[in-house]
Amino acid sequence: GKIIRLQIPALTEERRREMAKQIGDIAEDRRVAVRNVRHHSNDELKKMLKAKEISEDSERGGLEEVQKLTNVYIGKIDELAKN
Repeated sequence: GKIIRLQIPALTEERRREMAKQIGDIAEDRRVAVRNVRHHSNDELKKMLKAKEISEDSERGGLEEVQKLTNVYIGKIDELAKN
């Protein structure tokens, strides 16, 4: 009595296409979310530079680091969506 058996019908071509489209939409939403975080982070770095809390070199390095992280995570999202 500890096993539950579920019968799941095979996917149809139509259902596969529908699921692929949903995955594409979800992936795009996640890419937009990552870009929004990048935009917010860049704004914070610029505010810190304007308030003289960081140097121009630190700001430039921070912007580059944020862009690198953005590229890494968008790449991961693309790979997951592809698989």
